[in-house]
Amino acid sequence: MKITKTTNGTSLTIALEGRLDTISSKDLEKELRTSAAGITELVFDFEKLSFITSAGLRVLSMAQKMMRKQGHMVIRNPQPDVQEVFDVTGLSAFLEIE
Repeated sequence: MKITKTTNGTSLTIALEGRLDTISSKDLEKELRTSAAGITELVFDFEKLSFITSAGLRVLSMAQKMMRKQGHMVIRNPQPDVQEVFDVTGLSAFLEIE
């Protein structure tokens, strides 16, 4: 999986490309822990994310919990297969998805 970060003031956009699975979710979690300090808006761009597993969902849930304390989180451009995972698991009711 490829992770691309863009910071604009207190806004952080993380674009993911490829598969967010058991192995790559560890990389994303590490990236969030080192990059989220002082961030009030966290945007995930999933336009090029083709697959997500429960490990990836766990990291997103962790990020959502963290951002509730310090700001706002949104997921943009999920592919249909990824959106289906959010819908089936019920996470679409708890995550802001655009």
